Amino acid sequence: MMKIASWNVNSVKARLEHLLRWLKEASPDIVLLQELKCIEDKFPALEIGDAGYNVVVSGQKTYNGVAILSKFPIDLELTALPGDETDEQARYIEAFSGGVRVGCIYLPNGNPIPGEKFDYKLDWMERLYAHTQSLLNNDEAFVLGGDYNVIPEDGDVYDPKMFATDALFQPESRAALRKIINLGLTDAFRATTPETGLYTWWGYQAGGWPKDHGVRIDHLLLNPQAADRLDGCGIDRTPRGWEKPSDHTPIWCSLRE
Repeated sequence: MMKIASWNVNSVKARLEHLLRWLKEASPDIVLLQELKCIEDKFPALEIGDAGYNVVVSGQKTYNGVAILSKFPIDLELTALPGDETDEQARYIEAFSGGVRVGCIYLPNGNPIPGEKFDYKLDWMERLYAHTQSLLNNDEAFVLGGDYNVIPEDGDVYDPKMFATDALFQPESRAALRKIINLGLTDAFRATTPETGLYTWWGYQAGGWPKDHGVRIDHLLLNPQAADRLDGCGIDRTPRGWEKPSDHTPIWCSLRE
């Protein structure tokens, strides 16, 4: 069994102790990390290497940043999403590891709306759609995981009315995600868990975590070859309850060998 997880750590420097603890306790085989908030040279590769993981990073000072950790050797394929050579934001990294291709995604937030940031979000999603199409031409299993910053359905947010004007819940955002999934991908969590009201993000303000006022915006999307091997998927709420946590918590899926 192979366990693939995704976690927006909201600063790998601030959350390193949490990350190392979680790697030891959860022992995922491959981890997709988002919102590192550091350049490659500042990434704690030694500490994570000591924990038993190889690392590839696409970093950016202060903002964004994505990484792939793996217990297997990593063949790095891409450090940016194809389609716009002028895009300097570190939001995508792709590699082949353990017999599976993995893409780590930190999709733009898009707020405020309307505006340039929302336009950038939708443009980015269109590029992800085009790239996913190209990936589907191959026969290898792949997982596109990360912080998508999109709430798919009403049941994925504690109060739909509260997010009616948020970029995460706009009809255009949701339609763009559906368009990608409808290429033939499987939302691993929804495929294994029909229950709604389960979340991966809780804001720091207004008691979001203790009140369970959350949203599901972190997703693992599998192509048919990976979906055929899907054995389970879950949200690990534990790290969100630790002291000074990320506002996201990990999501994972397990694939049969």
